[in-house]
Amino acid sequence: MSTAEAKTRYTSEDLLAMPDGKNYELVDGELVERNMGWESSWIGGQLHFLLTAYCKARRLGWVLPGDASYQCFPFPSDKVRRPDVSFISIQRLTPDRKPTGHCLIAPDLVVEVVSPNDLYLEVEAKVAEYLEAGVGLVWVVNPPTRSVRVHRKDGTVMDLEEMDELSGEDVVSGFRCRVAEIFEPFPSQEANS
Repeated sequence: MSTAEAKTRYTSEDLLAMPDGKNYELVDGELVERNMGWESSWIGGQLHFLLTAYCKARRLGWVLPGDASYQCFPFPSDKVRRPDVSFISIQRLTPDRKPTGHCLIAPDLVVEVVSPNDLYLEVEAKVAEYLEAGVGLVWVVNPPTRSVRVHRKDGTVMDLEEMDELSGEDVVSGFRCRVAEIFEPFPSQEANS
C-alpha cells in the first residue's frame, strides 16, 4: 500500500495573503514561481517607463509593472497571472474603480519578457490565455534575439527585429518606439545628434 502525498491547493485569496505572493502566479490551484532574470526585469522596466511616460502625458490609462496581478480568465476562475508590463485604458478602468486585490478586468496590452528559464510552450500558453481573456495586444520580448513577437486579438502575429518599429496600434494609440530602444541602456548617439 502506497500513500500519495496530497498537494496543497491554493486560491487567489491565498496568493493575496502570502508575504511573497508577488513572486508567484496561480495555475490550477498550484503556485508557479515567476522566472525573472536581471536582464528581463530591466527590459520590462524599460517598457514600463516608456509606456508610462507616453500614457500619463496623454491620460490614456494605467500602465502597471510585473507585480500587478490579473484574475480575468474564464476558466479556471482562480487562475492568476502577472504579466511583466500591462496597460488598461482609462475608459475601461476609471480612477474611482481601482482594484485593491487582483484585477478582474483583462488588460488591453500585455508584455511578457522571455527569461532564461522560461519554456517556449509556457510562454505560448500564457499568450493564448491572455488573448482568450480579451487582451487586445500581447508583446513577447525575446532578449537573446533582440526581437518582439506581436500577437493580436484577431489571431495575427508579427515578428519585429531591432530596427523595426514597435507600435501600440489601436490599443495604445500613437505609441511608437524602435525595438532596439527597449534593449539599450542609454539613448543612441544618433538620437542625440
